[in-house]
Amino acid sequence: MILVLFGAPGVGKGTQAQLLAERYGIPHLSTGEAFRQAIREGSSLGEQVRHYVDNGLLVPDELVTAVVEQALEAPPYRNGCILDGFPRTLTQAQALDELLARSGRHVDLVINLIVSEEEIVRRLLLRGRPDDTEPVIRQRLHVYNEQTQPVLDYYACQGKLIAIDGNADIETVHQRIVDIVSQRVPVRHATEQS
Repeated sequence: MILVLFGAPGVGKGTQAQLLAERYGIPHLSTGEAFRQAIREGSSLGEQVRHYVDNGLLVPDELVTAVVEQALEAPPYRNGCILDGFPRTLTQAQALDELLARSGRHVDLVINLIVSEEEIVRRLLLRGRPDDTEPVIRQRLHVYNEQTQPVLDYYACQGKLIAIDGNADIETVHQRIVDIVSQRVPVRHATEQS
């Protein structure tokens, strides 16, 4: 199973990805972690990523895709994964489909966690990070929405996009996701625990 978790900063993608990884025995692939791994390895790909990250720049689509492709080829991810933070643009979504098709795989389901802007701002302000001011958060959300709408449309046209209300506690949101996954994806080798 290849599951993509989508949603604005602060909706709880990372938390839900971890819970789903534990429930289904499928590894969680975070783009941020893949970047850090590439940098730690000191490869030429990692050095390119380091340049953008160290200078606070957005990593270009081609480079993000190359990092994710390298990660997906690693043994833990060959039988599926939960993607979090990728794809973020239409170019990345198309590239993901192409690279998965080469190994006979495809994205099974895209879960879009929907949380109101006011709740996202509240959650991010509670984290207390110095760069998380309200104007900065609102600008990030504006950019996120502009960039990602074409990606959501792309997956909606494929019949793979499901919106989930994320305005609830962690367990309730998790159960909503599990209910959808169990209806839509034939999960093999699941380590389901009730």
